[in-house]
Amino acid sequence: MPKKIIDLSVSIRADKPSDPQGFVPVVNYLPHDTGADQMTSLFSGLKKEQLPGNEGWAIEFVNMCTHAGTHMDAPYHYRSQMNDGTKSMTIDEIPLEWCMGPGIKFDFRNFQDGYVVTPEDIDAELERIGHSLNKGDIVLVNTSAGERFGYNDYLEKGCGIGKEATLHLTSQGIRLVGTDAWSWDAPFASTAKKFAETQDPSIIWEGHYAGSEKPYCHMEKLANLELLPSKGFTVISMPIKIHKASAGWVRPIAILDN
Repeated sequence: MPKKIIDLSVSIRADKPSDPQGFVPVVNYLPHDTGADQMTSLFSGLKKEQLPGNEGWAIEFVNMCTHAGTHMDAPYHYRSQMNDGTKSMTIDEIPLEWCMGPGIKFDFRNFQDGYVVTPEDIDAELERIGHSLNKGDIVLVNTSAGERFGYNDYLEKGCGIGKEATLHLTSQGIRLVGTDAWSWDAPFASTAKKFAETQDPSIIWEGHYAGSEKPYCHMEKLANLELLPSKGFTVISMPIKIHKASAGWVRPIAILDN
């Protein structure tokens, strides 16, 4: 019997406020009529009227950051070197074994925007769903940001995963995680407010910087996590192989076991 597949990615669109200004993808659509002109220029003597429906190919040109849309961050995004001085892996160096495995979903939609998740929060959620983490599990975090993708307040929504919580996962053999929020860390607006009050630089991008202590990858801007059970599914998410890049676009899927 065919298994159910759930698409965990968002579409690449130029008409959605999914990133800060200047980082939203730009998609230039060239229609079939333009394609017909291109085809006639390549084949001497060919006329538009000789093409089916007077149409040629449709193509698109996309100008976008490697961190636009649903993507996977590599340790190189966090720092050029690991804390031990070794070179951080770029996205083309990520072991593909990291990119497929049993999926575990944490439902953190109840946490307020800007909340920083702790190890205790993770343990409480694992107890709630009746699971002990295993090496190779892929942990997906369902936040309140998921339902706001494409809205003007998306970048300000959802909780973030703190440094200690991230290390709590990676120390147990977790190498790939993901969130439906814009960032693995708490929204910048919330962090900026806390920093203005405390002047503590350790709170800035702390979940990302944890990847310089123990290497891991995380996916951002996931979709449809609310459709997943807490466990009982497989995640497959292979990054586009961009040479020496800090990230690569992905189209992750969840395959439900039954």
